[in-house]
Amino acid sequence: MCGILGIVGNTDVAAQLYDGLTVLQHRGQDAAGIATVDGRKLRVHKGNGLVSDVFDEGSMLLLEGRIGIGHCRYPTAGSEGSDEAQPFYVNSPFGIALAHNGNLINTDALRREVYEQDRRNINTESDSEVLLNVFAHEFDTQKALTAEAAFKAIEGVHRRCVGGYAVVATVLGLGLVAFRDPNGIRPLVLGKRTSNGRDEYAVASESVAFDLLGFERMRDVVPGEGIVVTADGELFTRQCVEPRQHAPCIFEYVYFARPDSMMDDISVHKARMRMGQKLGEKILRLMPDHDIDTVIPIPDTSRDAALEIANVLGVKYREGFIKNRYVGRTFIMPGQGQRAKSVRRKLNPITLEFRNRVVLLVDDSIVRGTTSQQIVQMARDAGARKVYLASAAPPVRFPNIYGIDMPSAEELVAHGRTDEQVQALLGCDWLIYQDLADLEEAVSGPKHRIEHFDSSCFNGEYVTGIEDGYFDRIKQLRSDEAKKTRRAP
Repeated sequence: MCGILGIVGNTDVAAQLYDGLTVLQHRGQDAAGIATVDGRKLRVHKGNGLVSDVFDEGSMLLLEGRIGIGHCRYPTAGSEGSDEAQPFYVNSPFGIALAHNGNLINTDALRREVYEQDRRNINTESDSEVLLNVFAHEFDTQKALTAEAAFKAIEGVHRRCVGGYAVVATVLGLGLVAFRDPNGIRPLVLGKRTSNGRDEYAVASESVAFDLLGFERMRDVVPGEGIVVTADGELFTRQCVEPRQHAPCIFEYVYFARPDSMMDDISVHKARMRMGQKLGEKILRLMPDHDIDTVIPIPDTSRDAALEIANVLGVKYREGFIKNRYVGRTFIMPGQGQRAKSVRRKLNPITLEFRNRVVLLVDDSIVRGTTSQQIVQMARDAGARKVYLASAAPPVRFPNIYGIDMPSAEELVAHGRTDEQVQALLGCDWLIYQDLADLEEAVSGPKHRIEHFDSSCFNGEYVTGIEDGYFDRIKQLRSDEAKKTRRAP
C-alpha cells in the first residue's frame, strides 16, 4: 500500500506535494519521492525513509515546476532497497515519470513481454517499473503527444495489466496523467481549486490530502477511467475500459485509510463507527449478560469502532494505552522479530484502567497475531481480571494480492485455525470477530453506494482471478523467511 499525489498548479508545486505526502505518510513509511516538470526538464528527488527524512531545503529548491507527482512507499513483494523508491522515470517517449499504488499480479509475464516484445529493460524488482514501461510503450505506439494518445495508452495498460492499481504520471510536453484499475480496487480521488482566477487540479490516494492543500474533492476517479490535465490546466477525462465489477479494497476502510478521508463517496470515519455498532450488537447476542467493565481501543484505527461498541454495550470507554508517536505502524514492519520488538516500544498501558477490571480490547483486525498476543499480555500484566479481544474485521485467512503485504497464508494466525484455537494462541479469555456480511454492510452504509468489495483476505475470493501457482510464488517473495534471506549479505 502506498500514497500517491499529483498536482497541476499555477505556481511551483513541490512544497504542496511535500505537505500532501506528510498527510499520506500513514500509507507508507519506507521511502518517498517527488518529481516535478519545469518546461522540458524533469526534476526528481527520492530516497528511503519518511517524507521529512528524504527532503531538505536544498532538495526542495531544486524541484521547480508547476506540474508534479509524489509518492510514499510501503514495500510489498520484492520491493526493498533505495532503488525501488518512486517515482520511476523513462526518457522514451517524451519523458515519463510514474508513481503507483497497488500490485500487479501478472508481473512476471509482463516483465518478459516488456523485454522480448517491447524491447525495454527493467532495472528493479518493482512492478511499478514494469507498469511504467508498459504505459510508455503503449504511448509510444500512438506517435502523438495528446490527451487522446494518453487515453489510448491507458487502454493498452488495462488490456495488459492485471491487479489493483492507481497511477499518477507526468508526461513532458503534455501534463499530468492519472488512472485507476478497472475494478477500482485501489482508491483515487480528483480535486479542484481556483487560484488567481485559474483552475488547478489534483489527484490523490485519499481526500485528506485535499483538505490540507485547499482542494475541493470533486469525485472519485471511476474504475477504468483516465484523467489528463494539460500544462495549461485543461481537464480531460475518458472511460478507457468498460468498468468491471466495482470492488474497492475493504481493508482500506478497516485499517489503512485515515478516518478523515472520503473514498468512493464513503466516510472512513462513519464506516468504522458502523463497524463498532455491528460488532457491539453481535457481542450482545452472544453474551447478553456480559461482565465487561471497560472498552479499550488499541490505538489508533480502532477508536471509532471501540467507542460505538461501548455505546451499544452501555459500558465505559477508556483510553488504556499511550502510543509512542515516533514508532511506525507495526503491521508495516519488515520482519516478525522487528514487529515484536516494536509493540512494547509503541504502546504502554495505563495501569489504572486495567487493574481488577474485565476489559474488552478492540482492534481493527488481527493479521499475524504477534501484536495482539503481546497486547493481551500487557493488559494482564497491568492487572486486568479478564481480557476479552474484539476484532472489527473478520479473521484474516488469505493473503492480499493487490498491494497489501499480507504474508503467505501460513503466517496468518487465523489460517487453518478455528476462532477457539486463535483465542488460545493469543491468550485472551474470549475472542470475537466481526462477521463479513456485517463488515461489508457497515462500510457500504445505509445508502449502499458500493455493492461489492474486494474482501479477498477474509473470504479468499479474488475479483481478478488468479493463475495456478501464484500463491507459491508470492510465498517465496513475501514470507518473513524469504525477506530475511534477501537481506542477508
